[in-house]
Amino acid sequence: MTAEDPTSESSEGPKHGLSRLRVPRRGRPLIRRRWLRWTVRVLLGLFLLGTLFSIVYNLATNGDQKPASALYPGPYVQIDGRAVAYRELGSQGSPIIFLGGFAEPSWVWKPVMRRLALSHRVYALDLPPFGYSERKGPYTLGGWTRLVRDFAAHFDLRRPIVVGHSLGAAVAVNVGLQAPHDTAGVVLLDGDGLPVGGPHWLANLFLDPYYTTLFRLVTHSDWLVHKILVQAYGPDRAPIPAAQVDAFERPFRVKGTEKGFHDLFRGGVQGLTLADLRSLKVPRIVVWGQHDNVDDIKAGRTSAQALGVKLIAIPRAGHLSMLSEPAAVAKAIGSFAARVERAPGRGAVKH
Repeated sequence: MTAEDPTSESSEGPKHGLSRLRVPRRGRPLIRRRWLRWTVRVLLGLFLLGTLFSIVYNLATNGDQKPASALYPGPYVQIDGRAVAYRELGSQGSPIIFLGGFAEPSWVWKPVMRRLALSHRVYALDLPPFGYSERKGPYTLGGWTRLVRDFAAHFDLRRPIVVGHSLGAAVAVNVGLQAPHDTAGVVLLDGDGLPVGGPHWLANLFLDPYYTTLFRLVTHSDWLVHKILVQAYGPDRAPIPAAQVDAFERPFRVKGTEKGFHDLFRGGVQGLTLADLRSLKVPRIVVWGQHDNVDDIKAGRTSAQALGVKLIAIPRAGHLSMLSEPAAVAKAIGSFAARVERAPGRGAVKH
């Protein structure tokens, strides 16, 4: 028999000590209930604090929402029962209508318009709820198409070329589909004309006062808007001045913009199908920034193939090609317009 090691219990001692600290099974449900009550109280407190902050913030920033005329002096024109903001240059030559994309005011076309106004009458209008046009729906492809056609009729613009950027590309194509005899040609600039994907039902979760707070925080953030513009301009860009950031932010302060965007999101950003593009008979071209990081150039090639034309790539340009490379964009549109005038009614214009 070997004698017992007097230290043999030392290795077991801690285990026995820990076992004494274990909570009896009967006490565990009580602890769980306490943790649950504590968690609910914390979450409720955060919810109430967030709601209070949202209400106070919204009240404090209500003064930022102003009538469009207080932010942009005009010109405006009454079309379909609403005030439509637009810009106009040139006094002679064939007409060209420019349509911006998502959240793009019509001033983005100024560098291109100045170049084309030497030989064309050029117009750019704000598609609501963007820019400074009155926030009055519907914000749909059909509604925008009707607005553009009525705008052209109001100014007696006979057989204009319609240029649509990004979201506006679908509107330009739809104008050509609905009124081929009244449309000289269509230009898709950095836009494939197809619908924007995504779960549109999420817009139903945008509840006030939280939606208003989030909308204002995002659209009033110089840092965030600057980051978005950096992405949209692409890698080959000049520094973006603070004045330009403010120029993009300013239209968000037009009264009714928050509701207008909510209505737009709820219905989804509509577009056409590739079959629709194939059925377009008016002259058309597709122009795309070589370094577009928003809508990949592959999407442009797909739409160009459906339209039966070659894609025209703009070197060094990103998504906002009309701002980063206005001379190249104006040259592409001007050359297209000249070919259309020489060969009206020919259909696709080859590049």
